[in-house]
This record gives sequence, structure tokens and C-alpha cells, in this order.
Amino acid sequence: MDLAEELMAKAREQLDIAQQAMEPFPSVYHAGFLHDAEKEYAEARATNALIRGTDLPGPEEIGVGDAAYLNGLAEAIGELRRHALDTMRQGNLARGEQLLQAMDDIYYVLVSMDYPDALTGGLRRTTDVARSIMERTRGDLSLTLIQQNLQDAIAEHQKALDNKA
Repeated sequence: MDLAEELMAKAREQLDIAQQAMEPFPSVYHAGFLHDAEKEYAEARATNALIRGTDLPGPEEIGVGDAAYLNGLAEAIGELRRHALDTMRQGNLARGEQLLQAMDDIYYVLVSMDYPDALTGGLRRTTDVARSIMERTRGDLSLTLIQQNLQDAIAEHQKALDNKA
């Protein structure tokens, strides 16, 4: 986590330099290059906060535009899936459920953004991708929970058989 903080601080420095350099050139500033960098930075900050269980920073707090922020949140869902799967493999299904709930919360905020794609930087498509990622995660978590319940039932039955013997 310390390395992640260090890398995000370096990214913030570079983003500041890029924002300042492009400020006198609005046509370049808003051409999309900076949006992508801001989106990646927002994704990193959101993912870090959600994994750590801290408050989600807002767009003003991290210094990115609203469209870049929303798209970064949408892409953080994919990172949360990876973390949820890793957590579930370690046997922490409750944490997997918490992460899925965070994904759901983000998704419901994103689908409420009913603005043209020109204003949101293609948020609809990114949100659609996020939904498919969430549904796969929901399915994986559900199967894992069912398997765990089955294993617990088998172990309990085996214990009862051993006690009778």
C-alpha cells in the first residue's frame, strides 16, 4: 500500500504538470488526452480507497474533471473484481460480498447520470462494461458461497458419522 501511495503521488505530480501545460490551449486540453490521464488517476484513487475501506475522494479533492472521475469510478469496478476474486480465494467471502456491494453502489450512481456521451466521455459504454463485470463477479461469488455451504454440510455430516462410530 505504501508503494501504491508513492506511485499515485508521482502520477499526481505528472498530471499537475500536464494540466498546467495545457491550460493555455483549451482545444488541446479538452481533446481527450488529458481526460484519459485524469480517468486513470481517478481509477487508482478510487480503487485504493475502496480496497482500504476509506471514504471515496471526490473529483475536486483529487483534481480531475467530472467526466474523468465518473469514468474512473466505472473502471475501478474491474479492479475491485480482481481484488474480490483474490480475497475469495483466500477464503474471505464476507469481504468479497462487501466489495460486490461497493461495486453495486458505484454502478447505481453511474446509471443515474443521464447526460449525452459528449459530456460524460463515453460513460454509458463504460458503465455497460462495468455491469457485465459486476454480474460475473456476482456469479462467481454465488458459486463460491454455494460450494462453501456444501463443503460445510459434508464436513458436518462426516463429523456426525464419526461420532456414531
